[in-house]
Amino acid sequence: MQIPVSELIVRYMERLGIEAVFGIPGSHILPVYDALYDSPIRTVLAKHEQGAAFMAGGHARVTGGIGACITTAGPGATNLVTAIASAYADHLPVLAITGEAPTYIFGKGGLQESSGEGGSIDQVALFAGITRYHKLVERTDYLATVLNQAAKHLLSKTPGPVVLSIPYNIQKELVEESILDDITFSRANGECVIADAYIARSVELLREARRPLIIAGYGCIRSGAQQALRSISESLNIPVTSSLKAKGAVDERSALALGSLGVTSGGHALRYLEQEADLVLVLGAGFNERTSYVWDKHLLAGKKLIQVDNSAQQLEKVFRADLVVHADLGAYLKALAAAIQAQDLPAKAPVDVAAFIAASQKQSDDAGETIFDKKFDQVRAFYGWLERQFPDGLVMFDDNIVFAQNFYRVSHKDRFYPNTGISSLGHAVPAAIGAGCAIRQPMFAVIGDGGFHMCAMEVMTAVNYKIPLNVVLFNNNTMGLIRKNQHHLYRDRFIDCDFTNPDYALLAQSFGIRHARVESEQDLEKLAALDFHHDINLIEVMIDQDAYPNYSSRR
Repeated sequence: MQIPVSELIVRYMERLGIEAVFGIPGSHILPVYDALYDSPIRTVLAKHEQGAAFMAGGHARVTGGIGACITTAGPGATNLVTAIASAYADHLPVLAITGEAPTYIFGKGGLQESSGEGGSIDQVALFAGITRYHKLVERTDYLATVLNQAAKHLLSKTPGPVVLSIPYNIQKELVEESILDDITFSRANGECVIADAYIARSVELLREARRPLIIAGYGCIRSGAQQALRSISESLNIPVTSSLKAKGAVDERSALALGSLGVTSGGHALRYLEQEADLVLVLGAGFNERTSYVWDKHLLAGKKLIQVDNSAQQLEKVFRADLVVHADLGAYLKALAAAIQAQDLPAKAPVDVAAFIAASQKQSDDAGETIFDKKFDQVRAFYGWLERQFPDGLVMFDDNIVFAQNFYRVSHKDRFYPNTGISSLGHAVPAAIGAGCAIRQPMFAVIGDGGFHMCAMEVMTAVNYKIPLNVVLFNNNTMGLIRKNQHHLYRDRFIDCDFTNPDYALLAQSFGIRHARVESEQDLEKLAALDFHHDINLIEVMIDQDAYPNYSSRR
């Protein structure tokens, strides 16, 4: 049976398990939109294509499935670039379908043409460095191969974004429906087997160590290894710190949790690493700028190191290791936990992590090295309130990062998604909307006022589709990080960092959503009037423009 390519694309998306597609229609993609009319796939009209792709990424994060977005040709496609680059950096399976001018006018200067012919924009080149796979489909005779390659990359253990650009006339051509039968829609299965020698050497190094420390990276979460990680930590009394992206790999309210490691953290985990640890297990954490303390070569001096990662590119990227294991974290930790139990490996001496953190905090206070002074007390109090208010967990997409890294202890019931990747401002709100289309937990988008200006109208997407959302807006009338750097490094020569905000109470009223303003700890009582589970709320947390976190980003 023959069907139009546009309908085949929609059925392809259905077989990939795609539940929602975010985008903005245009004339060059209307055949696919028309085919979506009869599909169970939910369509969500965004306010900007960048927002649509961030929504697709947020949907992929919380579901573990494939996120999808759809745009027209030309500016519709080019507006995707930042969000697709973010998905690429975060290894998110995002499928972007874009329209294109008809092939018979390629090179003639057609409206919004991006074929690369006749001086037009070359969309293939534009997306080449930020996708796992990108194809301009100019004919149907190889369509099955294209769709199979796209599925392969989307369903890979190390996925990334895929962009398929389909000219208008190709969308309307008829093809055999059986094309879909030639495509593999299943993920690669099979248990990853870790060589016994790696596990034996890991056990040996653990046996020899007096004070081992685990640095948990996002690989522990991506591979679903939290339970095995917890088992190893608790059976051997090993404290755990995490990279920013891996907050929640272990419950940060548990007895062996040291909190987050990195230049923007309070420093407790760093002190334990420097003063106590003699063996460090780096599990799925890339030693990036934050985690490595700007690649401090002395960070692991005199310590033994085990590094495990499913990406060969991360192994010994910064530090040499005594044992390097290229493997899936889930398989490695499962095998290691079994070996520890089988060999009855003795636990290390108990560690009073709470007492260590208290002593570390006093040391920071006495030395004047505390990151946040009393000007941030209302922010600290807000995160404490969140912990008490949501004992059953919440979902947080966080553009601000530094506050939650220090003030919010992610529990095993929470889901925390910091804006890592390429760290694009304006990410949290649309990403949370995409996630809210898939799950119904209290959903928070944490963002500064500078970033909010980049995505504010996407709040109306939540309004239009009645997607519950809580936007926490830190208001200091400035691009906070830029102003901080211009204060610390450029002698208060402030330029293009300060701005005037709108009246957010009136803005919320115009959107038809609830608003609350927090200027002090006492104002937290106002939040009791808000419904965080079913409504859309805008919560302003006021911050002094001249309040600066006390850390150095060295630039």
